[in-house]
Amino acid sequence: MIRDLHRRVRTLRVTLWTLIVPPTTWAAHFLFSYLWAALSCAKRGYFAEAPVLFWAGTVLALLVILASGWIALIQSRLPGDNPPHEQGTESDRLRFLAYSTLLLAGLSFVGVIFTAAPVVFIGDCR
Repeated sequence: MIRDLHRRVRTLRVTLWTLIVPPTTWAAHFLFSYLWAALSCAKRGYFAEAPVLFWAGTVLALLVILASGWIALIQSRLPGDNPPHEQGTESDRLRFLAYSTLLLAGLSFVGVIFTAAPVVFIGDCR
């Protein structure tokens, strides 16, 4: 089953649209977090005791970013020349986009964690 999944991932086509999935997910989570905090503070004056909706959104964002990074990792390991991928071939373009997506996925993962951190450390809406 895992090999079949690897095979399917390798046949996916990497484009600039796949490159923007991790930062877009991070931005959506950022917007969701601030809206959740604003609504929570406006209604109650403090964060919810067990913010299930917030943590579900955070876990969903992290899973989307991890899936994007995993797909990029598999596609960046396609056989070919060693880096730098500066030739104009299709495989070099694919690996460059995949590697860029992998780096953006790592940055976005950390960004989502830093966006969610205030809910853990700050309990009120001062």
